[in-house]
Amino acid sequence: MNSIKRLAASCLLAGLGLAAPLAAAAQKKPAAVRKPTTATNNALSAIKEADIKRDLYALGGDHYRGREGGTLDELKASVWLAEQIRTIGLQPAGDDGTYFQWFHLQRTRLTKASTLRIGSRELKPNEDAMIIAPTNASVAAPLVFVGTGSPAEIGKVDVKGKAVAVQLSGAPTDGISYRRYLFGKFSSQSAELFKAGAVAVVFISDAPAQAIYDHWSHIYERGRFGLPNDASLKVVEQPPVIWLPATALSWAQQPGQQLTADLKVESFLYPSVNIVARMPGTDAQLKKENVLFSTHQDHDGVRAAVAGDSIYNGADDNATGCVALLAIMRAFKQQPARRSALFVYHGAEERGLLGSRYYSAHPTVPLASIVAVLNAEMMGRNAPDSAALLGSIAPHRNSADLVNMALAANQAGPRFKLDTEWDKATHPEGWYFRSDHLPYARLGIPAVMYTSLLHPDYHTPRDEPARIDYAKLARMTNWIYLTGWNVANRTARPAPEPGFKLER
Repeated sequence: MNSIKRLAASCLLAGLGLAAPLAAAAQKKPAAVRKPTTATNNALSAIKEADIKRDLYALGGDHYRGREGGTLDELKASVWLAEQIRTIGLQPAGDDGTYFQWFHLQRTRLTKASTLRIGSRELKPNEDAMIIAPTNASVAAPLVFVGTGSPAEIGKVDVKGKAVAVQLSGAPTDGISYRRYLFGKFSSQSAELFKAGAVAVVFISDAPAQAIYDHWSHIYERGRFGLPNDASLKVVEQPPVIWLPATALSWAQQPGQQLTADLKVESFLYPSVNIVARMPGTDAQLKKENVLFSTHQDHDGVRAAVAGDSIYNGADDNATGCVALLAIMRAFKQQPARRSALFVYHGAEERGLLGSRYYSAHPTVPLASIVAVLNAEMMGRNAPDSAALLGSIAPHRNSADLVNMALAANQAGPRFKLDTEWDKATHPEGWYFRSDHLPYARLGIPAVMYTSLLHPDYHTPRDEPARIDYAKLARMTNWIYLTGWNVANRTARPAPEPGFKLER
């Protein structure tokens, strides 16, 4: 038994012991929904708001400590989910006759021995000062402050052989979000300064950047994650890029200071897991094909406390998707469809869609047998009557056929007002590219994403079960089920979009 399977077995035993407690965008007329039958109605009745709420409090509460990808908390939560699936009665469809498909994720981070000092201040890397990219670097150089780093300000200073401090300023002009603009600025402006001979760059937050620092800086302490051999994990020997909070401005601009850094990188593997289950279809031929219901079980885990709370529960992101799939399983168990229903919980989504990237490259069913992917991502917040279907408009629409079935299911069921703005290529958040349908869409498999969109509690400790709109979540679940039921029973599989090509 190899190391990952030994660890999987250990986690399984431990986990079992701890498992307690748009219409305008679609350019064709919506396809007609199959007329509801008694069997369909009975299956829909298996989706109960009370079950959804009970399951979400169990999975999204503090017990699983935010289910961080690649940790025991994610694995224990995965075992709990597998036990619920076993109880419902679906077949295991993972590896070796189990519900599990194990994979490695690779982590690259600064070692705990890394040090950073500016003047007389000892700064703990990725706690007091964020290191934008893990790098091996040894620097001892004078620190010079160049204001906002405009060409005029930089032109007054010889930056060669120096560490350069820059106060962040400006705003995006091309429609991207401020967060994406900021991270792009780190890359572009530091590259210009390195080209001019700087040996380190220190960015100091202004007020808008400080808001991003407060919300997102915790990601740097974890380092970078990917699948083994991902090119993005290759450590490039480069001068360090450092990000400081706004409070540092008063002392970082003082003249005559020295920056000293000794940064070292380490890299190692963690286990993560996909959970895979299947409800076989009833048609002798169509049961060989699969409608894939997709979600992810991980979130951010335990991080720096905000208002005294350090557990990032991820109740909406994405315990809502997890419990929706459990409810849909109950419906398909009560009334199987002609095609098989395949359910995949993707591990380590928050690490960069790692579970869905892995499963789409190593599927446990023939890839060609997957006729559509219906992805559930954050479905329990915002206005009760609104939602979104991503993948519904070009260039993200890769199957007008599937989109029209989803739109028709919405009209036959919950009748949400659909927000199409978030699906546009021009939307600043780039939300289409941030969930588990994406690897399948890139492979040409018809795919859509059901979501109630972002909210102020996104990726904060305030994303807790008490804040979920359970009536809305049940209606979102019904919508996915009705779409999937019709995909699973129609003789023709959803047709791919001719000429589909994403903008990036």
